[in-house]
Amino acid sequence: MPPANPAVVIGALRTPRGAAKESGALHPVAPVELLAGVLRALHARTGVDTAQVDDGVFGCVTQTGEQGGNIGKAASLLADWSPHLSAVTINRYCASGLSAVNWAAQQARDADGLAVAGGVEMMSRVPMFGDQPTYTIDKALAARIGFVPPPWSSDLVATREGTSREDCDRYAALSQSRALAARQRGLAPSMVPVTDADRRMLLDHDENIRAANTIEKLASLRTVYEPGANGLDAWGLAREPGLGEIRHVHTAGNAPCMADGAAAVLLGTEAAARRHGLPMRARILAQAEACVPLTQTGAVEATRKALARAGLGVADIDLWEVRDSFAAITLHYIKSLGIELQRFNVNGSSIALGHPMGATGAMLVSCLLDEMERRGLRHGVAALPGAFGVATATVFERVH
Repeated sequence: MPPANPAVVIGALRTPRGAAKESGALHPVAPVELLAGVLRALHARTGVDTAQVDDGVFGCVTQTGEQGGNIGKAASLLADWSPHLSAVTINRYCASGLSAVNWAAQQARDADGLAVAGGVEMMSRVPMFGDQPTYTIDKALAARIGFVPPPWSSDLVATREGTSREDCDRYAALSQSRALAARQRGLAPSMVPVTDADRRMLLDHDENIRAANTIEKLASLRTVYEPGANGLDAWGLAREPGLGEIRHVHTAGNAPCMADGAAAVLLGTEAAARRHGLPMRARILAQAEACVPLTQTGAVEATRKALARAGLGVADIDLWEVRDSFAAITLHYIKSLGIELQRFNVNGSSIALGHPMGATGAMLVSCLLDEMERRGLRHGVAALPGAFGVATATVFERVH
């Protein structure tokens, strides 16, 4: 059942997602500046006294270079939040941003107070694997701990499920068309445009959307892996010989594109929000983590756990915001839970919008709440799978 004193979302903001390349609109901005900017906006939007915020939890996957040294704490200081705010930066791979929200919500409940969460990833400036995790360069270690590259494990899931290249491309094209339609409606309420130090506009829309990515265009792209996959196929078939072969269906077009971005979420208990005169957008009814080794399908189990804790079923959920790992992983999630596509990622997904790894989960909170408020819906779920099979999910109830 939901907690007796649930945490509430007071405010949730996000930057646009920029293209993760030197010519991308957000590339000139340092990661700490990008996160600080959205924290300043959250302060201004909610009017919170930051001295009353007990803790901060921020997601960032590649914590090295410009993103090292507890970037969440540094960004809070740069944003002129109270210097007494404690903060931690966490890495649960692609689920980091939503795990940060869940952790901060628990901190708020424990203190019957306020907490802030969020995330940042500037993949144009700090590339994925820039921290050189040993399991990506030491094949013997990777074999011992069961690490396989996410594109390959996604192909494994596609093979198990009988998911075709056409299925994946069809979903990717739908994501692009939905994202384009949402962008054409105008600036989302919770999106904070990014400007430079002279207040010149850098980006006020999600930059990665490609209207040209039709099914025909997607079909022309090469797969990430060819048959054999540098020995990975033989390793996989030794474990599951009944598959016969590994079918490689994923391309750059039906996978999430890398991105730059940041997000921030202010949380508290209902009592704390009332004490401080703060608005409430949604209650957090339940949250859960899970891990399914080898594949990135853990979000299914995390979602089932969270729904059970909330006392709800799939049919009770009006809207879903789920980060794409690769298309076959998302299609597995939809199929496993029996979700109606018209309620799922209705404004596009990370295949079209991009995936700034440590920020995406926190971004999904504002994406979900914006659309629930626009449609007048009650219940929503945000969920993300990540490397090694880790995953997290959260159930929200809109406050009327």
